[in-house]
Amino acid sequence: MTKRRSVGLIFGGESPEHEVSIVTARSIAQHLDPTQYDVIPIGVARNGVWTVLTQNGKTPFDRLVAHEQPEKSSHPFLPLEKGSEGTPLPDIFFNAIHGASGEDGQLQGYLQLLHRPYTGAGLLAMAAGMDKWITKRIWQSEGLPVVPFVGLTEEGWQQNSQENLSAIDALGYPLFVKPANLGSSIGIEKIKKPTDLSAALARAFTYDRRVLVEQGLSVRELEVAVLGGDNPFVSVVGEVLVGEEFYTFHDKYVGKKSTTQIPAAIPALVSDQIRHQAQLAFRALDAYGMARVDFFMETTSGKLFLNEINLIPGFTAISMYPKLMEASGLSYPALLDRLIDLAFERHAKELKKNRGFESGHTWT
Repeated sequence: MTKRRSVGLIFGGESPEHEVSIVTARSIAQHLDPTQYDVIPIGVARNGVWTVLTQNGKTPFDRLVAHEQPEKSSHPFLPLEKGSEGTPLPDIFFNAIHGASGEDGQLQGYLQLLHRPYTGAGLLAMAAGMDKWITKRIWQSEGLPVVPFVGLTEEGWQQNSQENLSAIDALGYPLFVKPANLGSSIGIEKIKKPTDLSAALARAFTYDRRVLVEQGLSVRELEVAVLGGDNPFVSVVGEVLVGEEFYTFHDKYVGKKSTTQIPAAIPALVSDQIRHQAQLAFRALDAYGMARVDFFMETTSGKLFLNEINLIPGFTAISMYPKLMEASGLSYPALLDRLIDLAFERHAKELKKNRGFESGHTWT
């Protein structure tokens, strides 16, 4: 009989996407096969403490929903909550943290120090993929199309606002202002006239010291799901039919006016172009495991632009990533199995790498 694997399902985190992450993790926990996996919920509270204990009948899921901020262990090198210092390491970590700490390389570096396999991309891809500015520059270096943009740091904007305004004005209006390191459309604003720009930038800088200002195009929003390693599988193309003026956080999670169409009503040639470019975009970042790659197709010209890559995409049963995979023949539970298998495969390859070197010198 095959031994059940213990899965440390890590979720929550310190970013504004904390609540979305809890929803993602609950769905994953419900769909992991209990005959194969022993799920260990690890909720990262808003104060960064790893919450693993069930107290008064409340699981880590319940405790994070209740906004608990547990006391950290007295051990300076452990993020665990007090009283849980003896928690054994799981066989594998399933990362369900969206945004900062979970999707920017921080968690990946820590898990690598623990010498445990984990789902999703590695440190490099996560760090680059989380920052929309860096992502676009990497894609540009590979000759991949991105929407014209200006990148700003908070310090640069304060010191050279007039010079930066000239570059921004050259993009024309409307514009989109985006924090470089946030997801779920948090902090994104559509700017229709120059007098509204400075205030929008000020609000964006409250989230991040790096901000993008993008040309505002009339577009269709197309997405694909990517799964694998160097030669990843790419799903059918889906379309987000936006319910508001653009795809806002409110539209995604609250108002829910938007709908999706899978597969998208686009010509086969366009679908092939999108799937090919998604594979190139995935490889350019050295991504691994999973990603949702988002495109814009300009309504007037039909021109394609890469918008962004999401390396920890939404993962509820109705989220775009699992739905795209299901439409491509891979069920939600089978998708989770594959992500776990990919993590073990990468870990096994890394264990075979030569980590030592003997110079022959005594260094005395």
